[in-house]
Amino acid sequence: MEKNVPQGDPLVSIRCLVYNHEPYLRQCLDGFVMQETTFPFEAIVHDDASTDGSAAIIREYAEKYPDIIKPIFETENQYSKHDGSLVQIIDKAMHPNSKYIAHCEGDDYWTDPYKLQMQVDFLESHPDYSLSVHEYLVWNEVKKEFEPHQIEFLKGVKGNLTLNLDDFATRVLFTRTLSSVYRRSAMDNSKYAQYDVKFDLSKFYALMTQGKCYLFNRVMGVYRVQPNSVTASKNLKKFYSFTNDAMFSIVREEQTEQSREFVFNYLKTFAFSVIYDRKWSTIKKYFKYLGLRRALLMTFVEPIKRLGELIEYKRKIKKNGLQ
Repeated sequence: MEKNVPQGDPLVSIRCLVYNHEPYLRQCLDGFVMQETTFPFEAIVHDDASTDGSAAIIREYAEKYPDIIKPIFETENQYSKHDGSLVQIIDKAMHPNSKYIAHCEGDDYWTDPYKLQMQVDFLESHPDYSLSVHEYLVWNEVKKEFEPHQIEFLKGVKGNLTLNLDDFATRVLFTRTLSSVYRRSAMDNSKYAQYDVKFDLSKFYALMTQGKCYLFNRVMGVYRVQPNSVTASKNLKKFYSFTNDAMFSIVREEQTEQSREFVFNYLKTFAFSVIYDRKWSTIKKYFKYLGLRRALLMTFVEPIKRLGELIEYKRKIKKNGLQ
């Protein structure tokens, strides 16, 4: 079915990365084309040399919705190069006049047809905000069910929230990229391009150095957890190593107390595993980048706290007869 889309330069560019997402891709692309907006928008859908039927699905949608779906088909996988070529290709493909950027990877999807309109309307009328996000659900692809999920600090909160950079330092797990809409100019004016290791949270941090974040306490998308995701148990050590490098990259570039506090609050979750695995190079970086007080907390206090939490968790399981 054809869709009437406002004409003109797109106000929003959606960045969608696809690699072997055939089972989920229609759900993702449907989330784009169902958007009801008063402005034109585009979806840059980049297929990174998939070996399944993803490319065929993208071609189908591009033919049906040519004003929205702007496909890119690779014959060689760009992500595996780790040389920045993937980002450069997407950047070049976006319309030069688009004002806002949204993200949604090919295995995630949006559920609210007014998502883009709501987020853009807010940013248009609040120039001191650089970023807008929203609540989301988590679908476990292995269990085939939604996992109990709510952003922790939203429990009991009925309305929407404003977050500034100081809030972000203590609420570092507040969203996923699928929920974000942000000002392109804010990213251009940030130091993000100078980070030598880039990560979703480092992108959010860079954006929030340029303005506040508005969080819609409304579910408008679904994040899919898969067995082969970077956070799967078999990939956790590699993920922790990458995350540490990405977080230290923020501090190296920003050189502020806010950046050190943000990185400390995020990495303290991993402190126990770093000590347990005797990652001496990481421990040295605590002292190099976070300062003496935070480094001592990361090396001694936080691992002990985490160990206590694990012991208490096992005690409760045993008490409830689940083990």
